[in-house]
Amino acid sequence: MHFTHRVFRSTVECVTATADPVETAPLRAGTPAYRRTTLALFVAGLTTFGSMYSTQAVLPELTRVFGAAPAVSALAVSVTTGLLALAIIPVSALSERFGRTRVMTVSAVAAVVLGLVIPLAPTLEVLLVLRALQGIALAGVPAVAMAYLAEEVDGRDLGGAMGRYIAGTTIGGLLGRVVTAVGLDLLPWRGAMELFAIAAAVLTVVMIRTLPASRFHVPAAVSVRTTVGGMLGHLRRPALAALFALAFLLMGGFVSVYNFLGFRLLAEPFALAPGVVGLVFLIYLAGTWSSGAAGRLADRIGRRRVLLASIATMGAGLAITLPDSTPAVLVGMVVFTAGFFAAHSVASGWVGLLATSHRAEASSGYLFCYYAGSSVVGAAAGLAYAAAGWPGIALAVGVGIAAAFVLVVAVLPRSRSEAPRG
Repeated sequence: MHFTHRVFRSTVECVTATADPVETAPLRAGTPAYRRTTLALFVAGLTTFGSMYSTQAVLPELTRVFGAAPAVSALAVSVTTGLLALAIIPVSALSERFGRTRVMTVSAVAAVVLGLVIPLAPTLEVLLVLRALQGIALAGVPAVAMAYLAEEVDGRDLGGAMGRYIAGTTIGGLLGRVVTAVGLDLLPWRGAMELFAIAAAVLTVVMIRTLPASRFHVPAAVSVRTTVGGMLGHLRRPALAALFALAFLLMGGFVSVYNFLGFRLLAEPFALAPGVVGLVFLIYLAGTWSSGAAGRLADRIGRRRVLLASIATMGAGLAITLPDSTPAVLVGMVVFTAGFFAAHSVASGWVGLLATSHRAEASSGYLFCYYAGSSVVGAAAGLAYAAAGWPGIALAVGVGIAAAFVLVVAVLPRSRSEAPRG
């Protein structure tokens, strides 16, 4: 009996000793747990970014129905991203206390409820208020997703995992725009927006049922002091500060181009139908491919090199869109979009590697700048478009792209020496 007990205890200890490292090891590419985790984050990107940009396809229709200027209608996108930017840091702090998956789940559900109500808005002012509230609700997924992946996935495979999440955001942005744009050919603008809101609700259910619980995050008490202290610590690191500035410049330029692309293509000499203009958003698929490819390539040959190439690609694509030629505009937008999402995939993954502590604050700092750029630059671009049309947009965005390129050359490290060890 004694002998049997000793054998049983030794066997259990042996199994535990060999099983625990597997169960608690960061996720590696190719494992079922890695696939499930990245699938959940892919779907989270779909529903969040689809909801965020579903109004972009109806901006010309809002201008027509409510008699507003294009720059005012564009606020239907800018107020959402602006309030999301303001909510990013507080929401990321909440995730430290209440857990990553819980915050993402509550965020997605609240955003869906607001999305179903927004098409019922009686005036443009009410619509803008509801879109602002939706921006706050949407903050939970982008505020937490990057930190969640950085904690759960092995650093050697983080680029690929982040690329898959970014791919979900690109397809989500595409679905939000295309579903709404195609709906405009069949339904009034309110029905078109409701159509995507229902799709977002279905995607949210899939996300909730798929998302694994955090394994490495330990809930901790948070305070304004610790949150601000963590953020200031990140800002004192030149590489992280440069990545934050990069997010502001590149996202601001990207949203500016897409905000006013529809107005350009509806006007002479293009004069395309609204449904056709909506299909232009299929160009987002270029970003779906480039984000994943850039993440994997950065894991192999270095992030700085891939980031510089991606920013240069954005600039080249923007230049190609200048002629009043439909083929030139389409080709230019494909190149521009692929470059942007490649740059975002690499930069966002780099933040997770450089931040050895307070990762949620680092991710939220990057995303605050990302969405602040979308809101501030996206709104200001309306003035450039009013003053000089598409060349004004190209000039303003081109200056931002050039500044981003210089930042990478001057500040970001040539090697992975600043990445966390292990």
